[in-house]
Amino acid sequence: MTIYLFKTRLRFFVWISVLFLFNTFIGESQESIQFKTVVIDAGHGGKDPGAIGKISKEKDIVLNVALKLGAYINEYMPDVKVVYTRQKDVFVPLNKRAEIANKSKADLFISIHANAISTPKIYGAETFVLGLHRTKENLEVAKLENSVIVLEEDYTTTYEGFDPNSAESYIIFELMQNIHIDQSIQMASLVQGQFKERVGRRDRGVKQAGFLVLRKASMPSVLVELGFLTNGTEEKFIASEKGQTYMASAIFRAVRDYKEEFDAKSKLEDITRQAQVVKEEKINYRIQVASSKKKIKEGTHIYKKFDEVWEFKDGERYKYTTECSSDYDVILKSLSQVRNKVSDAFIIAFKGDAKISLSEARGLQKQ
Repeated sequence: MTIYLFKTRLRFFVWISVLFLFNTFIGESQESIQFKTVVIDAGHGGKDPGAIGKISKEKDIVLNVALKLGAYINEYMPDVKVVYTRQKDVFVPLNKRAEIANKSKADLFISIHANAISTPKIYGAETFVLGLHRTKENLEVAKLENSVIVLEEDYTTTYEGFDPNSAESYIIFELMQNIHIDQSIQMASLVQGQFKERVGRRDRGVKQAGFLVLRKASMPSVLVELGFLTNGTEEKFIASEKGQTYMASAIFRAVRDYKEEFDAKSKLEDITRQAQVVKEEKINYRIQVASSKKKIKEGTHIYKKFDEVWEFKDGERYKYTTECSSDYDVILKSLSQVRNKVSDAFIIAFKGDAKISLSEARGLQKQ
């Protein structure tokens, strides 16, 4: 009975998640893409201290880094809006954090955390994206961060029966398709690069795991683990004012670089889309000079008569034109010269790459 209920809840969980992502994708595909808003999520807080070291608590470290990061963005990237999931020591449920990001229509979601493990010698920074854990270690990190939901009221209902301590519950992340995975990995890689090159932290890489805080975020999202509070040396660094400043500035530079790449790509896509629209709508006139069941080899026949020859397929036949202009009067003047070489040449019209009748083309241009 217990297994049946788990599978039923899991199927429901999958369906709701897939439907959510589908609707998000459809909505975004109809909007102009611009980088305007980043949501910064300081993990844990309030009654949830997160990982606890010898001299610090995760909730305090990550809040300080989050506020410093937001301050850097506000100062050096004034065109980007910063939204926090929390700005003080309060408890915010995991599902509410993604909800804040979605309502803000964020272009990037950054969840900041600090790690802990039973082996004190392990240290270094790592950045996660949503996905299926590939190692037991990644699963344990996800379990640790997801365990906060037990502090929420009626969490079994809110998270559709998800058990943060059960490996079976994480099957859901194998079934989900994160449509922002490429952008998320790009951002995670930039963060890790900054940690390694600019702050000199040990690079533990970009990883995937099933984090509930990222599950319903409808934008590229990363979960940053600043370091291990269970390693004495690393804890002292990330608990210090200097360490927090360095880590926040590193994440800021990653955000800045991500935005630059994002904007450049968006600009190129806009130019391509605009060019395509122009191409699809533009009316052009050409002069047809040949038609053949078989393709005419370049350098022979009609190609010898004209410097510019354009081939297109019309049904089962290959057809060939010369001259091209959006001005009908210009193409009409050229027709007499072309007929000196091909007596039965005539004018045809195109809308983009589609052949249309002359009357339709003339009518569209008069509108």
